[in-house]
Amino acid sequence: MKNKSFYMSRVYSGIVMLSLVLLSLGVAAASGGKAIRVLMVGGGSSHDFDRWYKGADVKTLESDHFAQVTYIDDVKEILKHLPTVDVLFLSNNQPIEDAATRKAILDFVAAGKGVVLAHAALWYNWKDWPVYNQKIVSGGTNNHDSYGNFEVVLSKTKHPVTKGVDKKFELKDELYHYKLDATGPGIEVLAVAKNAGSETSYPSIFVVKNPKARIVAIALGHDAASHDILNYQKLLINAVKWVAHH
Repeated sequence: MKNKSFYMSRVYSGIVMLSLVLLSLGVAAASGGKAIRVLMVGGGSSHDFDRWYKGADVKTLESDHFAQVTYIDDVKEILKHLPTVDVLFLSNNQPIEDAATRKAILDFVAAGKGVVLAHAALWYNWKDWPVYNQKIVSGGTNNHDSYGNFEVVLSKTKHPVTKGVDKKFELKDELYHYKLDATGPGIEVLAVAKNAGSETSYPSIFVVKNPKARIVAIALGHDAASHDILNYQKLLINAVKWVAHH
C-alpha cells in the first residue's frame, strides 16, 4: 500500500507539473511567443513621470509577461536602446536635442516599427524640430483645459486599439486641444474628448497615418485619474500590441 501511495503521489505531482508547463506555453502562445520589447521615455516638468509612467504604466504593460519595458528619463540613452526594441513609447516633456537621436527616431519610424505617443509627447515642445510634430504626430497641441472632468467617446469601436474599451467614459485629466497639421500624413480618430454638454470635441485617441510605421496617440495621462482606470489600461495594452503587429 505504501508503494502504491508513493506511486500515486508521484503521478499526481507529474500531472500538476505538466499542467503548469502547458499553461505557461499557452500564455506564451497567446502573447505571440515572447514579450513585446518597449522603450518608454519619460521625464520633464509638470508630471510625476516616475509614479505614473515608470510605475503604473510599466506595471500595466508587464503584467502577464505581455511586454518587457525599459524605462528611461535621460533622453541621451535613447540611441543605446532603440535598436533592440519593437516599440518606442514617448511620454517625455523634455526636449530631444541631439541630432543623432532625432535621426534614429525618424529612421525607427521609416523602418516600420511601432510608436506610442502619450500625453506630453503630443505637445508642440520643439520649435527647432518641426518635423517631429509634422511627420510623427501629424499636428499637436499647445493648449488644454484646466484639469477637470470630461468625457471620452469612441468613434471607432471595432479598431484593435479600442477593443474592450467602454464606448463612453468620464475621467479627470487635462483635455488636450489637439490640432491637425494639414501638411502631415493625417490621422484616424478613434475617440474624441469633450466637456459634457459641449459641441466642441478634440481627438483624444488616434492613429497617425504614417505610410510605414504604426503610430498611436493617447492624449490622456496626467495622473492617477487616467493611469489607474481600466479603460486607460486597456488602451495602453491594445496600442502597444497593435503597433508591434502582435
